[in-house]
Amino acid sequence: MVKQAIVNSSPIIFLSKAGLMNLLKLAGDEVFVPDAVVQEINQRGANDVSVRAIAAAEWLQVVDVPTPDPLIQAWDLGKGETAVLTHALHYAGMFAVIDDGLGRKCAETFEIPLYGTLGLVLKAKRLGMIAEARPVLHQLRKYGMYLKDATLEQALALIGE
Repeated sequence: MVKQAIVNSSPIIFLSKAGLMNLLKLAGDEVFVPDAVVQEINQRGANDVSVRAIAAAEWLQVVDVPTPDPLIQAWDLGKGETAVLTHALHYAGMFAVIDDGLGRKCAETFEIPLYGTLGLVLKAKRLGMIAEARPVLHQLRKYGMYLKDATLEQALALIGE
């Protein structure tokens, strides 16, 4: 069975800034991004690294999510999160790749399988794709990824760092 994932803007932005867009492939054999997320990222301008990373990632498939699910819409999330979770809700087993706290709670409520940028970095370390997770996570924090010190240390302990 093909594992599928759909990704929100923040993982794309953080990972592209770190030169690690390929880590999104760890979320699924097929990785999708809603058109709403692409539009959001494109507002950053043509020279933005995230805009260029989406264009260069031939494996990243853009999908249109025309109608937000009313159950998801009731959570009052951003357009990107709403599109990601609506799509994942309607395709059983699809993973949502999302960092936003409220978006993650919404996914958990609807039992949508979930990854975050942190989880992808930990998985990359376990698979030997990166030598150490700590410097990668510190770099991602510099690029704006919010991660409490306690959460960072707990996560690193899980992989023996």
